[in-house]
This record gives sequence, C-alpha cells and structure tokens, in this order.
Amino acid sequence: MIARIAVLCLGALLVAACQRNDLADPPADLGDFALGLNIVVADHAQKVPISREASVEEWEAVMKKAIDDRFGRYEGTKLYNLGISVDGYALAPPGIPVVVAPKSVVAITANIWDDAAGRKLNETGEKMTVFESLTGGSIVGSGYTMSKDEQMEALAYNAAKRVEGWLLGHPEWFGLPPRPPEPRAARASDK
Repeated sequence: MIARIAVLCLGALLVAACQRNDLADPPADLGDFALGLNIVVADHAQKVPISREASVEEWEAVMKKAIDDRFGRYEGTKLYNLGISVDGYALAPPGIPVVVAPKSVVAITANIWDDAAGRKLNETGEKMTVFESLTGGSIVGSGYTMSKDEQMEALAYNAAKRVEGWLLGHPEWFGLPPRPPEPRAARASDK
C-alpha cells in the first residue's frame, strides 16, 4: 500500500513538472488585435454547494487580471473589447486525498466587440466550462494543495487561454484570411 502511494506521489510530481506558463512566449497570431476594454462581471455567478466561497469582487479581479495578462501582449492596430461573464464555479474544498479529490471548475460566457465599428462580432455568447489543469496537486485534490486564491488564479489563467483559443478559431474577425477547412479523416467507405 505504501509503495502504491509513493508511486502515485512520484507520478504527481512528474505531471506537475510538465506544467508550464506560456505567457512568456510570443503570442499567437491574432492579426490586428489589440485589447480595448476588458469587462468582467460575476454578479450572477452560481456557486456549486460544495465549493469554497468566493466573492463577486474576487472573481472579477482575478479574471480581469488573467485577461489583461494574456491579451495585453497583443500589439495590433485595432481595438477589440472583451466581455466575460462568470456564470458559475466550484472551488474544490479539501477532500479525502486520491479517493475523493474534487476538481475546481469555472463556467464563463465570452463576447467580443469591434471597438471602432461599435458592434459585437459573435452572435451569441460563447459558453465555456474550464477545469483546473492536471497537476500533482489536483491528483491529490487542489483543495488540499492550493489556497482558494491559487485555485481562482489557475482557473482564470485557463479560462483566458480558452478565450484565446476561441478567438484564434475566428481569424476573419482580426483581418486574417479564414483558416482552411480541416482535412476529413479517410472513412472506410472512401477506400
């Protein structure tokens, strides 16, 4: 039994060592994108009952910082405004390590506006559910290994990265040519 726990802990440490923060890398190509307004609201966020408590102000501050950190790196020639709504969250409380290791999650809705044109680029808000990254701490349970603030920062980082991925999927919004369609996988009927 002790050997199994030791192997799990070693594996957790290796996974944690593989995690990296990509904000020091050059940003992906978003054409003429430059961050204009960074609007975050959390006044209607629903907390999952088992979650640690977090205030509206805490969610708005941590998410706004994550958006600034990720999108403030872009130096395009045109301003785009981002609006993020924090819709719900669960911040993992301490559980029984390995057996019951609750995961932290945040649900958001993202919108983007062309500042100069004064129009929204996406028809409906882009809903995203973002989980904590797999780390050594999340295997044991981030409620044991991370403070509430650390959990929120990790979720906000992941949420901002997901928003970036969503924007990268719409290059036409930023003066770039549309991405070519993905080649479809060969099906048995095509052979």
